[in-house]
Amino acid sequence: MRFYHFWFEPASERVRLALAAKKLDHELIVPNPDDDETFFEMGVARQAPVLQWDDGRIQVDSWAILRDLDQQTAESPLFAPLDEEQWRALQGWRAKADGLLERLYAPVRPAYRGLGDDAAHLASYKASVSARFGASLEELANDRYGTYAQLDALTQFKDLGAFLAQHRFYARTFSAADVVLAADLFALQLLDGITLPIDIMYYFERVQDVCGADLRAGLIGR
Repeated sequence: MRFYHFWFEPASERVRLALAAKKLDHELIVPNPDDDETFFEMGVARQAPVLQWDDGRIQVDSWAILRDLDQQTAESPLFAPLDEEQWRALQGWRAKADGLLERLYAPVRPAYRGLGDDAAHLASYKASVSARFGASLEELANDRYGTYAQLDALTQFKDLGAFLAQHRFYARTFSAADVVLAADLFALQLLDGITLPIDIMYYFERVQDVCGADLRAGLIGR
């Protein structure tokens, strides 16, 4: 398998963590963010994740990829510990949180390799952020407290942390839900002045240990 991955995209991180947890052999490819040719040859728009299976099949939907990866081996089952109601609830939360997370992600993406370490890519990214949000990276960073407060009201981070401290994982056993939560929430701590509950920080460490993958990988200076 060939896995095309951007360090700064949480959807890519979901798949990276799942591949590591499942111990599936794959080639990790971090393309140039402006490399349209590679994606054109695969017949997809420039995006990540893209998983090219060993039979040539292409997948870009991280939710579907998690399901299919889980069928490849019994190692670290991703869905057996979850019931469908739990999974739907998590997907429902993610859909509601998407806009808030995107506003919070925007100022921290330049902390990752492939974006913040290349002046041309960073300039292009800043222009795309301004066009998308009608605000600069600096303005979004300055608005982080208000946006985080909205996300906290939706997520209830303190309660979530207490639950995870008691049960260790979302479904009490490592599952696809933990891949999603860790990938989606880890980068929030890169925002100046934003502190996730300590129980969630410990939870990240447990997810890393199970997966055998470092959530800090990809950060400039790591």
